[in-house]
Amino acid sequence: MSQWFVTGTDTDVGKTRVAAALLYLARKRGLSTAALKPVAAGCEQTAVGLRNDDAVRLQAQCQPPLAYQVVNPVALEPAIAPHIAADQAGVSLSLAKLVSAARALLARRADFSLIEGAGGWRVPLNERETLAELAMALELPVILVVGVRLGCLNHALLTAEAVERDGLRLAGWVANLVDPQSLCIEENIATLKGRLAAPCLGTVPYLPATEAPDLAPYLDLDSLLSV
Repeated sequence: MSQWFVTGTDTDVGKTRVAAALLYLARKRGLSTAALKPVAAGCEQTAVGLRNDDAVRLQAQCQPPLAYQVVNPVALEPAIAPHIAADQAGVSLSLAKLVSAARALLARRADFSLIEGAGGWRVPLNERETLAELAMALELPVILVVGVRLGCLNHALLTAEAVERDGLRLAGWVANLVDPQSLCIEENIATLKGRLAAPCLGTVPYLPATEAPDLAPYLDLDSLLSV
């Protein structure tokens, strides 16, 4: 079994798209797959309840299929920080509840499982706990999605430092180009390759199409599975 926690240098850096593409690659190899978005803000009300686009993307790559509530146990409507959205919705967010949901998913023993965080590494859950503590409680290796744009070097290096300081292993990272107007893209990626003590799992260019099959060719699943 391969089990990973996916985090990012910030919000909107492509965590879900990269996670879905990795699940897609694993599924195409005949591996069973499972994914968890433990808490998602920015959900829309539908006929079957609140649904989050990111969680739906992950759900689509789970084989055997999983119910939406398994993939996303805490769905919040406002597209704001999860602890603020939960407070506004009268929902209690706690590390213990998320750990329970995560362990239930991992107990399914899929060949390839991903748990995706929200925003960056230190996103608060409540007044005391952060989402980083979920990865720590599960002792999962971490995949870091770097949104390649101005400021990404500092964000990536600080996040990697925090992950390692929290006692977890940075298993790999993905350079995802989110701003096509960024300068010195190749130089920035080269700098990260020289400073991050983990393999680069791929460089994803700025793409008009962002479904899992579109990103998959730019990702190296072999390097991840061999770590």
